[in-house]
Amino acid sequence: MSTKVSDHILERLRAWGVEQVFGYPGDGINGLLAAWGRAEDQPRFIQSRHEEMSAFEAVGYAKFSGRIGVCAATSGPGAIHLLNGLYDAKLDHVPVLAIVGQTNRTAMGGSYQQEVDLHTLYKDVASEFVETVTVPEQLPNVLDRAIRTAYARRCPTALIIPGDVQELDYSPPTHEFKMVPSSLGMSDYTATPTDEALRRAADVLNAGDKVAILVGQGAAGAVVEVREIAELLGAGVAKALLGKDVLSDDLPYVTGPIGLLGSRPSYELMRDCDTLLTIGSSFPYTQFMPDFGKARGVQIDIDAHMIGMRYPYEVNLVGDAQATLRRLIPLLDGDRGGREWYDTVCANVRRWHETMERRAGLKAEPINPEYVARALDPLLPDDAILTSDSGSVANWYARHIRMRPGMRGSLSGTLATMGPGVPYAIGAKFAHPDRPVFALVGDGAMQMNGLAEMITAAKYRDRWSDPRLVVAVWNNQDLNQVTWEMRAMEGAPSFLPSQSIPDVQYAAFARSLGLTGIRVEKPEDVEAGWRAALEADGPAVVEFLTDPAVPPIPPHASWEQMEATAASILKGDADRGSMIKQGLKAKVQEFLPGRQKQ
Repeated sequence: MSTKVSDHILERLRAWGVEQVFGYPGDGINGLLAAWGRAEDQPRFIQSRHEEMSAFEAVGYAKFSGRIGVCAATSGPGAIHLLNGLYDAKLDHVPVLAIVGQTNRTAMGGSYQQEVDLHTLYKDVASEFVETVTVPEQLPNVLDRAIRTAYARRCPTALIIPGDVQELDYSPPTHEFKMVPSSLGMSDYTATPTDEALRRAADVLNAGDKVAILVGQGAAGAVVEVREIAELLGAGVAKALLGKDVLSDDLPYVTGPIGLLGSRPSYELMRDCDTLLTIGSSFPYTQFMPDFGKARGVQIDIDAHMIGMRYPYEVNLVGDAQATLRRLIPLLDGDRGGREWYDTVCANVRRWHETMERRAGLKAEPINPEYVARALDPLLPDDAILTSDSGSVANWYARHIRMRPGMRGSLSGTLATMGPGVPYAIGAKFAHPDRPVFALVGDGAMQMNGLAEMITAAKYRDRWSDPRLVVAVWNNQDLNQVTWEMRAMEGAPSFLPSQSIPDVQYAAFARSLGLTGIRVEKPEDVEAGWRAALEADGPAVVEFLTDPAVPPIPPHASWEQMEATAASILKGDADRGSMIKQGLKAKVQEFLPGRQKQ
């Protein structure tokens, strides 16, 4: 039997080490689906409930495995549905390959059913590489280039394959003009700056008395080196949310997250430092970095296209974080005299942890959402993987979940889209079937995407050697982050027709699928709810009824934001009594001495 183009594509994916493809079927990829049948489901086809979820699962897989995530969709609407997940990959710099169908070549340009100009559609999201296969001889080159480009540029790429091309007999490129041969694989490589650039960077860092370090996901391979340089410089280390799992939060100088979802000590670190070293981060919120002209700066990033664009750094080092730091550290002066700055940073960190503990202990109606995250923190296994959705739950993930060595965590960092929490977790389970995974999601995101993907979790639960996939839902019947943004940024009261959402029985839905479902309605049952979910013999949904009036207070609220929030109260916010009480109670914890309880 002859080898079809579709057979060759799957064969080439296997040769690249691809073990699963996240997708949804449709007649635009019928040729590929038939090839999957002939290949005995290798690589495995993982069926989601929606193509957007396929893309998110591919992103989650790539984030937690370090390998390319692959997703597949049919022509027309299927290809369109992939876009949000692919944009998530683009903005968070994650290698993902999308394989999508297209109408037959004979129908193209004829306004045929499901005909969409996919090149135009994908030219932004897959701007580094998008190509349509029109003849078999284009393979394997275009597939190899799509994979290499995704790895090299840390981006999504796309391969468009018309339905009739999938059914053609495969013939490789020949040794002649207008043919492009190809080969498998690519070696690991390391980029480092010049000696002169390293010396300039060392001069800046050695001159600093109050050094702050900001790390992002690009520092993940340099944990030992980041710790060494922080301790050598007596620096505090703040973490962009995509770099939350780079360093352990047990280290006394790690100030935690930075930005609107950040911590007070990270804000103080940036406010008071005289030198900033940024490693592997493109954190966009300049207002949370040192005032211009107040601090000298050095940045390390592997991507020359992205470097130097967030802050007026004095030296921009283009290179791999680990290799660059290894060459930079010997040039630094370890004899820095007093440790007043280091001691101040550590004291600020201790005070913040005490503040967070007090805030989590405040009474709320019915349950304090901060307490839900705080109660989980000590129960997390050392090899836990966490995903967080966007919304107010991201605040609790950022501030109350303390990373320890070996733990992993991620969310939609730059796109900040709703809905990836559960599909990320499913992708993580396929990347690490032997590890426990936790998805922390709000009820809005759960209604948007999570409920349907619990069907996917139920379908594949037997594929995972560690059965633990815990999906936690903060059920407050409010699109809470936007509600608070309306109050703080617009001075507008909550607009209930847009913000109020139904009280769905999430735990009951899980039970209807044969999964564990737990509903927690009282604070005294929170810890028991977490423990029951951890002890389940498969995926579990545990929902907590939480108070929407508990504010996700930023580490530093401007007068304008406070005035706007007050204006929303005066205009008759539906939740104004509870909001005032909870807001004041939460804010005052920052000013209480010691470990005083409220």
